[in-house]
Amino acid sequence: MSEIDPTDQTLAAIASMLEHPEPVLVVRDTETEAVATDDDSVGEAPQAADEHPVVEEQPLVPEHTDADGYSKVGPGPMVAIRLKWTVHRGDDGQYYVHETIGEQSAPVISGPMTSEAAVHFVDAHADEAHRRFEELRSEIAGRSSLADYERKGEA
Repeated sequence: MSEIDPTDQTLAAIASMLEHPEPVLVVRDTETEAVATDDDSVGEAPQAADEHPVVEEQPLVPEHTDADGYSKVGPGPMVAIRLKWTVHRGDDGQYYVHETIGEQSAPVISGPMTSEAAVHFVDAHADEAHRRFEELRSEIAGRSSLADYERKGEA
């Protein structure tokens, strides 16, 4: 039995992290600027209020307001076999989902549907792909651990 390449596992972990990014924290300075008047001393810096910076959570990717162009990419360490779902608006005003495997494949088109249904379709298929990928990765990791256990003669 051949060993699993650690590079593949690392790439799979990175792809998984990129698919579920954590929100970015944006810190805004809330110091108030003092307005100089004739009573102010020259050369004094304005006093900062005892305020703490405001932290707002913002997603790394902005929310998509229009379904046209909405897309998600499936998990996996290799681009050549990675699934991608993209919503396109047809000439008839309806929405269609193009599903591709890799970058060079012809899309499988699902539709017509409403914009909400198209976005739901993409989200549901991407979530299912991630679930199945994690299940497969766990199964492979379990088999690898069992093989290591047997190889050491502890079975």
